Amino acid sequence: MPHPLPHSVDETQALLQRGDYVAGRDLSTALFLALKLRRPLFLEGEAGVGKTEIAKVLSRTLGRRLVRLQCYEGLDVAAAVYEWNYARQMMEIRLAEAAGDRDRTALAAGLFSERFLIKRPLLQALEPDDNGPPVLLIDELDRTDEPFEAYLLEILSDFQVTIPEFGTIRADEPPLVILTSNRTREIHDALKRRCFYHWVDYPDAERERAILRLKAPQADERLAAQVVGFVQRLRTMDLYKLPGVAETLDWAQALVELNQLELDATTINDTLGTLLKYQDDIARIQGSEAARLLAQVKTELAATTAR
Repeated sequence: MPHPLPHSVDETQALLQRGDYVAGRDLSTALFLALKLRRPLFLEGEAGVGKTEIAKVLSRTLGRRLVRLQCYEGLDVAAAVYEWNYARQMMEIRLAEAAGDRDRTALAAGLFSERFLIKRPLLQALEPDDNGPPVLLIDELDRTDEPFEAYLLEILSDFQVTIPEFGTIRADEPPLVILTSNRTREIHDALKRRCFYHWVDYPDAERERAILRLKAPQADERLAAQVVGFVQRLRTMDLYKLPGVAETLDWAQALVELNQLELDATTINDTLGTLLKYQDDIARIQGSEAARLLAQVKTELAATTAR
């Protein structure tokens, strides 16, 4: 069942909360403005901070269809927007020839009709829907090539697609567009100008504990506080890949499965693979460094409890 768009920043924050997404007020404000003014929202940040999840939460809480375009190197119009069903077109030609149909003009017009058009995610997102415009997620845009970025300009500014053989297809109502980038390369200014922009950072300790309470409620409160404290300290280090929120959740859930009520050095060493994804990072943290970080975390939490 579709739900109306939020009318304020507070309603936007509450909407995200209903979807089990703990957002800061800055992100809620950016999202509210994008929804209110019908502008695409471009979210940039490290992998694993929750950018993609925002589109999924919007789809669930607003009752809208989610249309996802996962970007990759070499992505082209045929995979992202549309292509013609050449096999069916060829069959149509053969059937016309067999029936003795000589009207080539009518045949050509029929071949490039909607009947033979295969709609890919971007074109699907422009179609009307009984539940309202869908949520269009263009995920990891930085993985595509620059020519594809240029193609997106028409869609993001006018919400339309031009097909040379068919004409222009325009959305009656623009979709709710979320674009994400892990910043492996810079996105062109022309595309950014068509969007509202927000940098999604790692959550602070308080917000990350709130996320754990929502997403991993089985974790003991003391264990959750230690997990968050340890991860927060890792993020201050010069590691090849810092752990995101997704890794924090994976680690907490793994520790719950091991019946851990609190962290100890041995368990950290044995489970670092759920948190860190590069052997060099794991080798650096395992052993004495893990013990040192854990001691710091426990000291800090004890001091906080004593206050």
